[in-house]
Parts: sequence; C-alpha cells; structure tokens
Amino acid sequence: MGMDRRKFMGQSALVAGALTLNGIEAWASPAPQADLLSRMKWMNEPASAKIDGSEITVRSRAKTDFWQKTFDGYAADSGHFYHLPASGDFTFSALINGKYATQYDQAGLMVRIDAENWMRCGTEFVDGKRYASVVFTRTYSDGSTLPDLSETEPIWWRVVRKNNSIETFCSLDGGKFMSVRMGYFPTQPTVEVGLMCAAPSGSGFDASFKALKLETGTA
Repeated sequence: MGMDRRKFMGQSALVAGALTLNGIEAWASPAPQADLLSRMKWMNEPASAKIDGSEITVRSRAKTDFWQKTFDGYAADSGHFYHLPASGDFTFSALINGKYATQYDQAGLMVRIDAENWMRCGTEFVDGKRYASVVFTRTYSDGSTLPDLSETEPIWWRVVRKNNSIETFCSLDGGKFMSVRMGYFPTQPTVEVGLMCAAPSGSGFDASFKALKLETGTA
C-alpha cells in the first residue's frame, strides 16, 4: 500500500497544514478554541467534569471502557465521550494528560458513528507503563500500542479524517507530530468527534484536556 499511503499522508498534510520532514509531521501549534467545550455534550456522563476556560478536567467512573468483542468476547460501551458533530473531512486535536495509575486507565480522542463503529486514540496505562494506544472498531475492536512519548508529560493528539480513512498523530511539544496509525473508517457524512476517557479496572481516573481545535471542510 506504499503509494496509497504516501498519497494519504500528503492529503493529511494539506488538511492539517503540515510539512513532512524525515517522516515526522511538523505542525503549527494549534490555537485553543474554548467555545468548542460549550458546544459539546456527554455520552455516558462521568463522575465529575469541570470546565475552566479552554480546559476540562474529568473524573471517570469506575469500571468504564470502550471495547468490542475481540479476544475474549468482552464488550463495553460505558466509557465517557464528550463530543460534537463534524461533517466530511476534518482535523481535531487536543493536549491531554491524566493521573494514570491502574490497568487500562485511558484518555484521548474519539471519532464515532455508533457502538460498533468508532476509533479512539490516546494514552493508555498497561502493565505499569504509559502507551500510545489506538483502537479501530468495526463490529470488532482492533487495537495497537507503542511506548508513549513521556511517562509524565501531557501529549498532543490529533486525528485527521480524509474520505474513508482516519490517521492519528501524537506530539510531545505540539510542534512535531509523529504518525501513529492509519485505518479505514466508514464514509458516513456526519460523525461525532471529541474527548474520551475511561477507567476499566480501577475505581476512577482523572484526566485533563485543553487547547482543543477542530478544523472542518478543508480539502
């Protein structure tokens, strides 16, 4: 898929205003859009949520998760998703951190059609370490991980939807972004995009999200 992927990467750069340098995506740091938070709504309300300017801090409820069937038949759609609609091609990003401490604590971005068609990406706590995690779900969940960019610092995450694909990127400084994974996503014209967090194993989990930016209708 070499040529198709290179073409997609080039299109993604146009959507998000990026330049590619030695395989690393170089982006302008996104300006915050505080008004996005006021336009969003919850799927599965968390234990608590507080908005302060362009930042929202969230406390996940216990035993919450997003996963569908793969490996052992386990299915959960109880995680927290703070979202708004987006149509066509778009880029969505945020700066994310959390008090990761218990197995599978997770916080990141999500693009969703319904319980069996969604994508989530962000930091997930696995076996005592932080990982950059991406899950694509089309009836069955398909997950992948790689070592997180930091064990303590907040991470910039960005999703770029283009036609029938989504590509995920992460960055430590908000200036240079690394492509983490690209996958198929259904071509439904309007989807929901936003922030997600969950605490599958523990009693709860605190996460923070700020500097949200959504760009839509770009070619």
